[in-house]
Amino acid sequence: MNSYPSFPKAINEPVKEYRPKSPESVAVLASYKTLYTQNTYVPLTINGAKITTQAKGEMRPPHDHQHCLGHYALAGKKEVEQAIESALAARIQWSRLSFEQRATIFLRAADLIAGPYRAKINAATMLAQSKTIHQAEIDAACEFIDFLRFNVQFAEEIYAEQPNSGDGVFNRLSYRPLEGFIYAVSPFNFTAIAGNLSAAPALMGNTIVWKPSDHQMLSAHVIMEVFEEAGLPPGVINMVMGDPEMITNTVLASPDFAGIHFTGSTFIFKSIWKKIGENIHQYKSYPRIVGETGGKDFIVAHPSSNEAEVATGIVRGAFEFQGQKCSAASRVYLPKSKADAILAKVKEDLESISMGSPEDFSNFVTAVIHKGAFDRLKEAIDAAKNSTEVEIFHGGNYDDSKGYFITPTVLVTTNPNYDTMERELFGPVVTVYIYEDNDFEATLKLVDQTSDYALTGAIFAHDRYAVEHALVALENSAGNFYVNDKPTGAVVGQQPFGGARASGTNDKAGSKLNLLRWVSPRLIKEPLLTPKDYRYPFLGE
Repeated sequence: MNSYPSFPKAINEPVKEYRPKSPESVAVLASYKTLYTQNTYVPLTINGAKITTQAKGEMRPPHDHQHCLGHYALAGKKEVEQAIESALAARIQWSRLSFEQRATIFLRAADLIAGPYRAKINAATMLAQSKTIHQAEIDAACEFIDFLRFNVQFAEEIYAEQPNSGDGVFNRLSYRPLEGFIYAVSPFNFTAIAGNLSAAPALMGNTIVWKPSDHQMLSAHVIMEVFEEAGLPPGVINMVMGDPEMITNTVLASPDFAGIHFTGSTFIFKSIWKKIGENIHQYKSYPRIVGETGGKDFIVAHPSSNEAEVATGIVRGAFEFQGQKCSAASRVYLPKSKADAILAKVKEDLESISMGSPEDFSNFVTAVIHKGAFDRLKEAIDAAKNSTEVEIFHGGNYDDSKGYFITPTVLVTTNPNYDTMERELFGPVVTVYIYEDNDFEATLKLVDQTSDYALTGAIFAHDRYAVEHALVALENSAGNFYVNDKPTGAVVGQQPFGGARASGTNDKAGSKLNLLRWVSPRLIKEPLLTPKDYRYPFLGE
């Protein structure tokens, strides 16, 4: 106990390539087939116990929605209250456990994912969320591993930050976990985010009630398996599924609610914030509210940009994982002098793309997450087909007979405020507006003012004056800004992720800024020689 252990220095997990017949390809396809056929049941996890319920939901792959992968338990209010009680009871021991012991658990979890669980967590993500193997690998394996390892390094740095001590005084800070429990609400689209929303506050000594997305249950199940095999004590992370409003209302009614770690829709986050405000007088402390929500992310090309670079940024930025990333490019501004060449390259690339099941590694895109998403995108495409302001430059097709498939679609509009330039669609649809070359400055103002969101954005330009000008003009338009690159793919430890405005609280997942939200510092001052006389020197004769 009388030591300051030096934890392994975090480095980003290398991305495996999954070339045909490689060992990793063989392993992940074998795991995919097993999970596809074995009929999985996902119970609630409360105080380490696996709770089955009579009510249950179905798990179906978005690319093969006639097939049932299994079922998951649905909690009632009683089970949610039990999860809260479990978190509060576990907090007593967990918050007092040394950082050395907490960190070891999550470092072990990272190694489990890097090794024996890699194929399983990737396959579960391919099935549950219809990710290609590349998208599953960079998310469920690499990013999740990076979160776990870098969080330990960031926490170590936080604990080492201490105040100065003056003559005869010893000052120190203790970084206490928050008083109460944390509510983690995770989205369907990133397995790594689902794991980190619980793991980050837990590493800092907090205990969690976690509600994963109904459309991510298979990979959420694997996350819990990994945490438990890594040695996470019962009650530290309690996983409950069920009616989202009921679960949220039950959680927010507790006086011990200490904070929320959220990724999801802007509308839901704002409604939760409102409920917290309405309940503020009953809480023991002011809850921490941390959220990353939506985006209407942009690409702006300057007349000095390279056509092939812009086209690649559009194709990758808009259509990887079917555009279902908060950071996905969904509005593009092209200069008239380069627009035809850029769009021709985009079309050439998209015509080479195949779409289908993620089990076939030749597919670049697969299905969108569920029928609601499919219907929303179908409606937007149909509206574009009937509009005089929009041309469907590429795509515009859809088919939900087997899976929820939307062809990568490029719209070109003459109206910079057309619906799909402003509304978040969360799918493989990107809208292009072509501006006059001499209107670059006015276009930057348009980009800044078009959307309520401010998550990610990109400028493509070889003119460095133009790059600098865009950085200034779009200062508040994106929390993550990219120069000559697509606006997606933030890497833990390299590009801390988050945005402001309607995109969230910008607490930067993948950095120690986020971890600081889950502690409440206590300053301890101790004189080395305690005064024994109240008189100061100025009172002398």
